[in-house]
Amino acid sequence: MADARSLPRLLTGVPGHPASLVEHRARYGAASPGPGLLDQLEAAGLTGRGGAAFPTARKAAVVRAQRGHTKVLVVNAMEGEPAAHKDRTLLATNPHLVLDGATALARAIGATRVAVAVARDEQATVRTVRHALSERDREDRGLALELHTPPWRYVAGEESALVHWLNDHQALPQYRPSRPSILRVAGAPALVDNAETCAHVALIARHGAAWFRALGTEASPGTTLVSVTGAVARPTVVELALGTPLRAALRAAGADLAPQAVLLGGYGGTWLAASHLDAPLANEALHPLGASVGAGVIVVLPADACGLRETLRITRWMAHESARQCGPCAFGLPALALDLQAIVAAGPDAPVAAQRLAQRADVIAGRGACRHPDGVVRLVRSALDVFAAHLDAHRRGRPCAARARRPVVAVPELEPEEDLVWQ
Repeated sequence: MADARSLPRLLTGVPGHPASLVEHRARYGAASPGPGLLDQLEAAGLTGRGGAAFPTARKAAVVRAQRGHTKVLVVNAMEGEPAAHKDRTLLATNPHLVLDGATALARAIGATRVAVAVARDEQATVRTVRHALSERDREDRGLALELHTPPWRYVAGEESALVHWLNDHQALPQYRPSRPSILRVAGAPALVDNAETCAHVALIARHGAAWFRALGTEASPGTTLVSVTGAVARPTVVELALGTPLRAALRAAGADLAPQAVLLGGYGGTWLAASHLDAPLANEALHPLGASVGAGVIVVLPADACGLRETLRITRWMAHESARQCGPCAFGLPALALDLQAIVAAGPDAPVAAQRLAQRADVIAGRGACRHPDGVVRLVRSALDVFAAHLDAHRRGRPCAARARRPVVAVPELEPEEDLVWQ
């Protein structure tokens, strides 16, 4: 077996343009996964890179076990996180690596369709994937390769919402009391995997489980793509071995090496204080801190910013992006945003708002039809902890030292209610 560190991984030496099928084959060789792909994925310890980190082999085996059905493989490249751009970067350089993994997984579970979902707002990515699929018209016999373009919404990338849209063009999450549960597209059992996950599958199929495990940790093997934004020279994507210290991740991205805090996992993630920058980027190390790798996002907060003000901006947007299908989303999240607004304003209502905010978070947690409200609660709770000094100052009515500072976190403009698109 070739040296595991010398073989190309997801972003090693990729061209500055979407690689054609000919370029892709010249770099990686032809894809020829054997019949034991799921066993290889199990041995590799690959977990989903979309946020939940569920074991890929186990998830695929659940769908494969559905007898008497045709099956569907769904590639989730929706990337609803505004701070995330790793899937777009991957598809902009290595679209055929994603498609190799998708078709290999499809054959492993007995699927006859591969549905690739890209947000219609990302027109450059849509064009890239459409062209890549056209190059493979004669490559993947027995598989129907389809491109689907749902609207870009935060919750539209949640796998049950994506399947809902594929069925009836409503990008709304479905209530699932237990996971993994069987999602269905047009009645067929569906396996939904993130674009990056599929790319890892393609490499494991070529090089094997031992190669994949040569990087990373025992519990979190392999590499992962991370979108780094905030206090950074420019938003970037880096490929890191899992277990890389957070400080080294910031250095690789050209980010501020003396930040006040970092937000891990995306807008539904967790703030960590700078004192934790030596923690490894691996779930087994982050879970005791209340954090996770999540969707592969690091937002770097500089020392002169107000973490509560930035959390308010995120919370307000997340409340606006909810599907409004249950009370925690429709009423709870806007209430959290109002309490945060009162705290940031540092007026006479700030002490009461701070107490009420903590109580409301306790009421909302675990009661949503999907996990969107849980993510917002996690974000808010971590902000109250990490930015406790800011919270105390605001409760005492002291003006925020960062009130005139430009925002750090990239939060989209709030759309008018009537302009929200779910179809």
